[in-house]
Amino acid sequence: MAAEMPGKTVLISGATNGIGKVAAAELAQKGAQVVIIGRNATKTAETVREIQAASGNPDVHALVADLSSMAEVRRVAGEFKQKFPRLDVLLNNAGGVFSTRQETVDGYEMTFALNHLSYFLLTNLLLDRLKANAPSRIVNVASDAHGMARLDFDDLQSKHNYGMGGFRSYSQSKLMNIMFTYELARRLAGTGVTANVLHPGFVNTGFGRNNSGLMRVAMNVATLFALKPTDGAKTSVYLASSPDAAHVTGKYFDKSKPHQSSAVSYDEAAQKRLWAISEQMTGISVPA
Repeated sequence: MAAEMPGKTVLISGATNGIGKVAAAELAQKGAQVVIIGRNATKTAETVREIQAASGNPDVHALVADLSSMAEVRRVAGEFKQKFPRLDVLLNNAGGVFSTRQETVDGYEMTFALNHLSYFLLTNLLLDRLKANAPSRIVNVASDAHGMARLDFDDLQSKHNYGMGGFRSYSQSKLMNIMFTYELARRLAGTGVTANVLHPGFVNTGFGRNNSGLMRVAMNVATLFALKPTDGAKTSVYLASSPDAAHVTGKYFDKSKPHQSSAVSYDEAAQKRLWAISEQMTGISVPA
């Protein structure tokens, strides 16, 4: 494959398995410098070696952080800036679904913190680097599961209604990914930084198998009908690298094409309210 991204640096969260790992390998194969964030140091180092071997590109690197912790998000953003002088593509891919309600070290509900707040904080901490290297791209991985959700601003952390074995909280977090992206794209107008969000399809990865009981059984059955990770990563790779997507921003993609997200996701007042709450909870203030 021709090197389509020489000199470009890509940062990918949640890249030690599934579509994140495939996307990292494909972008490395295109000649990009690829930096992955993983939670487990041993697994992340192994993944780097595998991606280097699969892509033929030695310029693949690891950062280790638990992105459910806001302090860890801040630390890893600082470590990235210290080690790497540029950032051309940020691919927010980390995420999870949890059958029972858990809280992070910050006291936030785990799905909300990992799937939404980590995207919000990591992106905003790296915006100066993305703007300095414009044209650049932000790609957020969401899900069509967002169509089941309505934001309950009185219960964003699912204290009163976790529901559906964690899927209520998960679908709500994916709606947040989309609403965050739309507000972000508006704020980035004229900067040369694009922001898009995508549905990867239902993919056969390790996703959801950290759970037990009915959730694990359901995920195992569902994977019989799932896409391969190579197919699930296609839209992420397209948005991160294709010249056709270079100037597209503020869109929701499925199968590498723009699609309509749910009607509630376009509520600009709700997007701005979510942004303000996210600023407060992450302790960051972002100029409009």
